Amino acid sequence: MSESATPHGSPGEKLRLAGLIGVLGVVYGDIGTSPLYAVQASLSYFPGNKLQESDVLGLLSLIFWALIITVTIKYVLLIMRADNEGEGGTLSLMALAQRVTQSDRTKWIIGIIGICGAGLFFGDATITPAISVLSAVEGMEVVSPGLKEFVLPIAIAVILVLFFVQRFGTARVGGAFGPIMVIWFVVIGALGLHQIFIHPHVLRALVPVYGAAFIMRHDLLAFIALGSVVLAVTGAEALYADMGHFGAKPIRVSWLFFVLPCLLLNYFGQGALVIRDPHAASNPFFFLLPHALVVPMVILATIATVIASQAVISGAYSVARQSTQLGLLPRMPIRYTNETEQGQIYVPPVNSFLFVVVVLLVLGFGSSSALASAYGIAVTGTFLSTNALAAFVYCRHFNWPLRRTVLVFGAIGLVDFAFFSSNVLKVFDGGWVPLAIGFSLITVMTTWRRGRALLHQRWQQDSLPLASFLGRLPQSRIVRVPGVAVFMTGNPEYTPSSLLHNLKHNKVLHETVVFVTVRNPGVPFVGDARRAKVEELSEGVYRVLLSFGFMESPNIPRALDLLREQGLPFNPMQISYFLGRETIVAATVPKLGFIRRAIFLFMLRNAISATEFFKIPSDRVVELGVRIAI
Repeated sequence: MSESATPHGSPGEKLRLAGLIGVLGVVYGDIGTSPLYAVQASLSYFPGNKLQESDVLGLLSLIFWALIITVTIKYVLLIMRADNEGEGGTLSLMALAQRVTQSDRTKWIIGIIGICGAGLFFGDATITPAISVLSAVEGMEVVSPGLKEFVLPIAIAVILVLFFVQRFGTARVGGAFGPIMVIWFVVIGALGLHQIFIHPHVLRALVPVYGAAFIMRHDLLAFIALGSVVLAVTGAEALYADMGHFGAKPIRVSWLFFVLPCLLLNYFGQGALVIRDPHAASNPFFFLLPHALVVPMVILATIATVIASQAVISGAYSVARQSTQLGLLPRMPIRYTNETEQGQIYVPPVNSFLFVVVVLLVLGFGSSSALASAYGIAVTGTFLSTNALAAFVYCRHFNWPLRRTVLVFGAIGLVDFAFFSSNVLKVFDGGWVPLAIGFSLITVMTTWRRGRALLHQRWQQDSLPLASFLGRLPQSRIVRVPGVAVFMTGNPEYTPSSLLHNLKHNKVLHETVVFVTVRNPGVPFVGDARRAKVEELSEGVYRVLLSFGFMESPNIPRALDLLREQGLPFNPMQISYFLGRETIVAATVPKLGFIRRAIFLFMLRNAISATEFFKIPSDRVVELGVRIAI
């Protein structure tokens, strides 16, 4: 889909000041707080007494070109065009890529890439709050080294409040985020500009020659340092993931004309300060400030890092919902915190998981510099996944020639791979943490998808084709009773086992029978006009296919009520819903290994009921047990 076709990001879209400020509060929280630790981590490989001006200029040059290539060219100019009906994000891109291919094998490969990207995103979502809050609170050490012992307790207190208030909704929590981020970017830009005026020669780092010379001069050390340089572009994925909330144009304009200039001013200002005073390399961000302003800046930085954390937490909620709708995770409780904004959600299990892991990371690593080693690998892994999916979409969806696709995305992929390879060297220094989180979630997702596929396969083997059942129905002596019976089924071509069990035990069939199948067409939203497809199979028997996008939550009664308005006999007061409750037992020759079967059964037991997930009134549900061996 071209950009002009998207509902939010069309070229003719009017830019509003409130929208631009809102973008700053949600989209740029993560990348906007990177100056707190990116330069400090990059300079940590060079002791103060050995730090040379050429080293500082080389690192600044690498940071500058990382922002230009990875963020501006890759995300802002290219990937944000590959929207899925206005929505962005790794899973949205995966769904779009799968939709434009017919090969089952290719769809499988695309699915694995998307799952890897989503899993690594969760790894990133646990590191961001920990490193952001710690780096801000550590500013107290600049005020007085004796305050170091209070850093961890205060950081944990901030994190506790952050996750506790999630239940009240992003709209309430983040009402003032935009204006605060405007102040943040103006302040950090002004601080950097002041140092650039003192030492304007630092602007020589804009020339890529300095970055290339740094790499050739330091060889392996420069390759290792790339793992810290990439910290300057953490949060780039948010530009694409939050596109559905704001549109492409406000995100692009905010980046090109405000966020990027302010970030570059601050990065180059830190470099100018370190060139003038190498001892400032221990915390160049806070040493930009006069001593009297450090405490106010610590407060502002803490608020900004909370905003950065809020953005990635909200993103984790959205990814969890998308994963559920795409069949990658079991059904989870999703609470809507805003009556008018569908994107304002709260997912309690995800919130609890993130809180526990973030606190453990803060306690385990103890400082932002230690966490920096764990940060980059999840981010760069997500970059690689997104780049691969985008290349496929540009080739198949936008009809780019293969040579151009390989040239453009191959070059960008080499940069991403260099960053990823550099971070792989840090696996034993903490990089294993996001990898462990990411691959654990990848295992969970693939296990759930495989288990559900086996259930569906086994159920299909034991089921009666619907055509055979309907063919025997006119000659049968089944008693028809008043009312409407809705049978939920995963395959519209087969008779639901709940119907067969009902006939076996109750010996009756309702006058109106409706077979309902819920499908996800791989798009974010499906309007009410396209929601349902109805087919009358025989007298009083209907087949209904309901479509819900991966950004929507299914509501079966409401969807059937829309059909009643079209004249179909679906009186909601007469409907009884029949669902099958699956009991899983081990097959003679199990098709899932012992560990994966245990994981699958655990998820199956803890998934919320279909009644709650599909918004079905519990007093109208009849559940019939079904034993399935896998």
